[in-house]
Amino acid sequence: MNALELNSIYKSFGTQRALEDISLSVPTGSRTVIVGPSGSGKTTLLRMIAGFEFPDTGSLSLNGQTLVDSTHSVPAHQRLIGYVPQDGALFPHMTVAANIGFGLTDKGPARQERIAELMDSVNLDANMAKRWPHELSGGQQQRVALARALAQQPRLMLLDEPFSALDTGLRAAMRKMVARLLEAAGVTTILVTHDQSEALSFADQLAVMRQGRLVQSGHPMDLYRYPEDEQTALFLGDAVVMPARIEAGWAHCDLGRIPVNNQGKNGSAQIMLRPEQLQVGNSAADALGCPGVVTERDFGGNTCTLTVELLPGEFEPGRSLLVRSSGMHAPPAGSAVHVTTLGHAHVLSD
Repeated sequence: MNALELNSIYKSFGTQRALEDISLSVPTGSRTVIVGPSGSGKTTLLRMIAGFEFPDTGSLSLNGQTLVDSTHSVPAHQRLIGYVPQDGALFPHMTVAANIGFGLTDKGPARQERIAELMDSVNLDANMAKRWPHELSGGQQQRVALARALAQQPRLMLLDEPFSALDTGLRAAMRKMVARLLEAAGVTTILVTHDQSEALSFADQLAVMRQGRLVQSGHPMDLYRYPEDEQTALFLGDAVVMPARIEAGWAHCDLGRIPVNNQGKNGSAQIMLRPEQLQVGNSAADALGCPGVVTERDFGGNTCTLTVELLPGEFEPGRSLLVRSSGMHAPPAGSAVHVTTLGHAHVLSD
């Protein structure tokens, strides 16, 4: 069952088209991540779901209730949708407890019990209840904002880049904590981010936007392995994209002869490999693959990124590739190596 349904959403600001024909289904209890570069329309779409913006055309429904269509729109405060913005947006004149309990109608002991329960759920110590927002760290402020949103027992939680201002280590820890919390509560969640690794690790469903359009959606691993086009491939991570000639399930390219995942494709095409599919060795015993020379070695501890220049091939003379290798056994610059591939190359759409 789908909790949220978006159907043919269009939105313009003056002559600028912000969203174009957006249709998306969000399964109940899932975590959907909308990812894309700045200006792709992802925050506009999130604000539209929240009720802060309204589409020019199209419809939006939540748990079978129509929130927006051509005849009416349910106001934001009646949608039972939680919203956590990038900066938390806590009320500076209210304590932590007052911020969390802002929308609660209960009074007296029941209110205090609910606030204490929410603080515990987001791993905030009870002694923080009387603190002011300026006395909290960035991570603590985001936990308060999340608790405040959860207080309303929302049908849907919207997260607008809530981890972007946090340090790298804290961002990862907060992301895992929030994912566990929302999953335990059974709350359907939509996260907007431009961080590819964050999107891939948090999502059950990933939706990639570009220039106001929904380019591709599906399981994160499927999008990473089988992107629709070169732009999507490069946005979701490092990728080796090169021209090839496809014949009978094999790609003939500057890396040699590689099996492809599209058995029905023949002729000229662009293929994609992820760097982790490339391996370097000092032996050319394998008939597949291609010889090359290591021109740079970027040591990163347990892994090492090598720049390998291939010998002149059919399509491009002296192509350089990035290859990841074990930091302990990475060959030095100047080494002659043999590059082979793992698995199948993905054939990109024309």
